[in-house]
Amino acid sequence: MSEISRDEVAHLAMLSRLALSEEELEQFAAQIDKIVDSVSAVGKVDASGVEPMSHPHSVDAPMRKDVIIPTLTAEQALDQAPAVEENRFVVPQILGDE
Repeated sequence: MSEISRDEVAHLAMLSRLALSEEELEQFAAQIDKIVDSVSAVGKVDASGVEPMSHPHSVDAPMRKDVIIPTLTAEQALDQAPAVEENRFVVPQILGDE
């Protein structure tokens, strides 16, 4: 049974602003379904007794000292912005149907 439907792929394409043909929607739904199946196989592995880790190798990353350096003021940062409102950048809306 398919985990990812053609309609779900169409919805994701719309949110991503991608124009996909019906053939591409079906193709991507099948490909995503295979990926989900492969990833879900990892959950079937017996990992009891395996200590959780964030990285497969021990990482001793050198840390630099925190040094305070001068930065831009709000006025300097907003100086070249195409649109500013209440000391903030104004950007076009990208989410939603409007």
